[in-house]
Amino acid sequence: MAALAHSRRRLLAAVTAAPAALLAAGCGFKLRGTMELPFDTLYTNFPANSLTGAEFRRSVRALAGVRLVEKPEEAQARLLVLSELREREIVAFSSTGRPREYQLRLRLAYQLLDAKADEWLPLSELLLRRDITTTDSQLAAKQQEEVLLYRDMQTDLVQQLLRRLASAPRRPLPASG
Repeated sequence: MAALAHSRRRLLAAVTAAPAALLAAGCGFKLRGTMELPFDTLYTNFPANSLTGAEFRRSVRALAGVRLVEKPEEAQARLLVLSELREREIVAFSSTGRPREYQLRLRLAYQLLDAKADEWLPLSELLLRRDITTTDSQLAAKQQEEVLLYRDMQTDLVQQLLRRLASAPRRPLPASG
């Protein structure tokens, strides 16, 4: 009797899952899969002490088919980081005039060039924002939360940057002029 009930549950699960799978396939949904960058070698000028740069290098090394190089002249593509800024702005005050809410921002300006310094991706900027509230009684906890929020933004920024690099055309853009 238990075997029959088990078989019925499996059949019901299969019948229920099949329409959902067909619906997902019909709408064009597909899993992200692995990322392919349109170049084989990459140079980047992230500062040595940049946490974002370290995470970016780790992520690129994990990709198959892309090698990071130390010299720009050895690279098929050059990712030039023009600025990387962490900002913290007060957006609300308490009734006593103390800061109550902050907006944290992580901003990255970059450009992708080919080996001849022709523009592959134009000057672009990624901007991530997170809001954080604060209280005087939980100052240490809020500082730790801020660190965690910046780390989360940094991971998100690296993934967005990799997706933008992966969506770059297979050949550099023609020079404008």
